[in-house]
Amino acid sequence: MILTTFGQQRSTMSSPRNSVVHNVVDVLRCFSSEKPLVGVTEIAEQVGLHKSSVSRLLATLESEGWVEQDPATRRYQLGLGLIAIAGPLLANLNVRQVAYPYLHELADATKETAVLAVWEGSVSVTVEQIASDRTVKHTSPLGARYASTGSATVQIFLAEMSKETVTVLLDQDTIELQQGWTRSELQKRLEAVRRQGYATNLQETFDDEVGIAAPVYDHRRKVVAAVLIAAPSYRIDDQATQALIDQCVATAAMISTRMGNPDSQ
Repeated sequence: MILTTFGQQRSTMSSPRNSVVHNVVDVLRCFSSEKPLVGVTEIAEQVGLHKSSVSRLLATLESEGWVEQDPATRRYQLGLGLIAIAGPLLANLNVRQVAYPYLHELADATKETAVLAVWEGSVSVTVEQIASDRTVKHTSPLGARYASTGSATVQIFLAEMSKETVTVLLDQDTIELQQGWTRSELQKRLEAVRRQGYATNLQETFDDEVGIAAPVYDHRRKVVAAVLIAAPSYRIDDQATQALIDQCVATAAMISTRMGNPDSQ
């Protein structure tokens, strides 16, 4: 089975790292779907701590089940104990509960991966995913964070913000301007997203990826989430792209209706 992770993840580390809690967070962010197994030396280099300090932190995290050591490689990976921490949060995300059956229907209809993302401060975060049952697929693991303007879900959320807010996020380097884009081009892109009601990532972040996203609105007509279809680019031509756009927009509208949005009823 071939699994690839959709989009580009980014860990934001803008706050001072001067406490044990911050160090723990930095260590946990060293693990990703692209690199699930990480050694002590690698972590120490990435977070800027001595190996002995990292070893002590990992020992504590292992005792809580937050990380596990692979006996063969002696490297570490995230443990199931984290699910107990994240579970209550995910369970209380109302839009996630509402969207779940519709994501299943979308994945079944398109045979591609269906994703739900929310905006968290300055990044788009995956909170639900129904992976394609095809052997070759693109996925967006729970908790994956996207900060590139090339990401379809990031475009959805930015399109609902003022031009000034987007400028501040770019100036603070909390979102990343897609390589090859200018700020003027980004604004034109966001205007198109607002006008057409969907965003695309047609091999813009990676050559082998296609992403289609549409906004989910609540009863206040506020964007509270984005529905994403993630697919390998080799099987998506112009006709398939339009079909995915139609299906993604329709699914987002159904979820919006369930969320009480009067404009989608």
